[in-house]
This record gives sequence, structure tokens and C-alpha cells, in this order.
Amino acid sequence: MTELVSLCSEPKLENASLIVGWQEDAGKLGPKVIDYLNKHIKARAFYEIEPVKFFPLGGVAIEKNIVQFPVSRFSTGEKKDLVIFESNEPTYERFKFLNSVLDVAEHYCKVKELYTISGTISPVTHTSSRRLLAVFNEQNFQKRLRGYELEAMTWEGPPATNTLLLWLAERRGIPGVSLWPEIAFYLATMEDLKAAKGVLSFFDHKFELNLDFTGLDLEINDQNEKLALLRRENPQIDKYIRTLEMGISLNEEEQLRLAQGVTQFLEKTPASLTPCSTNE
Repeated sequence: MTELVSLCSEPKLENASLIVGWQEDAGKLGPKVIDYLNKHIKARAFYEIEPVKFFPLGGVAIEKNIVQFPVSRFSTGEKKDLVIFESNEPTYERFKFLNSVLDVAEHYCKVKELYTISGTISPVTHTSSRRLLAVFNEQNFQKRLRGYELEAMTWEGPPATNTLLLWLAERRGIPGVSLWPEIAFYLATMEDLKAAKGVLSFFDHKFELNLDFTGLDLEINDQNEKLALLRRENPQIDKYIRTLEMGISLNEEEQLRLAQGVTQFLEKTPASLTPCSTNE
């Protein structure tokens, strides 16, 4: 097993569910969902995977003048049947890294099922409803999750990290599902808060978490107000979004202009136009 760093006393877990989220994610979905869940269950980290073999430590990211080292952390909290794994996606030796995640899941957490989250870029708008697409590694598990409004996802292309993790989990007899909410493409580099709420609502229903969405709803309303202001100030941006709302595709150049316009506006606009609370 890959070397682990123990951060506190090992929790006593039986038949836990593991939720996996990645830091590099469209619409900043993974960080938003994981942070919300961690705060709600008052999560405390108990293991980390040593990053040396899996990440290029010579080129760490710097955000707001703070060095951001890779993190691969297991946490649990007041809800003892829930384990959360937050991590950067491995750069090297992906199979070894993912098997290390499953080693912890099996041997320390006695995990009974796996949930991974990742956003999929879509031509939807921030005003539209979002589908929650899903890929399962076991038919029986898919049947058990009927009624949660999950839609089967088809994908052509190289396997994503979550796909590989599901495949490895299947080989160990761990049922799993990869959740892929639709992310508005022009929010891909920003937070797609509505997509995050869709995933959190699924977990809220599945695990009976009684999540408080007050803070998140205020953030969504705030983002919608900013984008409404942008549409009033910029008729071209408004035209692009109205076109998408009518179900008509934009060409490549129009998509790029819309994404750039939204990103630049949200980055320079004050953090909040309305009073907002957080989910503390």
C-alpha cells in the first residue's frame, strides 16, 4: 500500500459510503461540493496520501500569493457512515494512486459504495435546469438508485480519472457511480453554483443530511443578479445567452466571446451585490 500520513486517531467505520471530488473541476464543482459537505458534517481529516510519487512538486500552484501544494485527504465527521476524499488529480502513476484510494476505502473505511463527482461542459445556460448524468459500474447499484433522477451518460473519448476509479472499484466488488452534472460552458472557469446545488441535493436526499441551502441559494441569486446586470449592459452577451435559452447553438467564436465576457465581468464585479451568508 502507498505510504499514508495519519493525521489523527483512526475512526471506527463500518459500511461507509465514499464521496470523491477533485480540485481541478469544471465550474469548480468538486471544491464547492466537498467544502459544503465537510462543513456540514464537521469533517476532520484522518489520512493523507503522500504526494511525492504522484504530483510534480517542483511546479506547485500559487493562489493569492499562497503556495498550493497537492492535497489527497480523507475526512469523516459527525455522520459516521460518510467518508469524503478530496484531492488533486494525479499527474503520474494514476493506477497506483487510485488503487491507494481504494486500499484506504476497503481496509480502513469498510466502504460499501463509491460516489465520484465531476462536471461535464454543456451548452446549457445558468438559467436552465441541469441534468445529473451518471455512469455506473454495476447494474444492481443502478437499480438501487432509481428514483434519484439520474440520467445515463454516454461518453466517447479517453477515460477520465473517475472512470478508471469506477473500473478499479468494480474489480474489488465495490459498487459505484460517477455523477456528471451539466456545467454551463461559460461558467467552466468560474463557480457554477446551480450545478453544485444539484449534486448537493442528490447527496442530501440519498444520505438524509438535512443540508441548509440558505447560504448557497443566496450565492446563486447573487450570481444570477450579476449576470442579469451583464446582460443589461452588454446586448451582445444577452443575445448569445438568449440564443442558448432558445435551444440554438452558438458557433465557436460566439462561444469564446460569451465565455470571455462572462469571466471578465464576474472577476471584476464585487463579491456580492446583495447581503449573503455562508454555510458555516
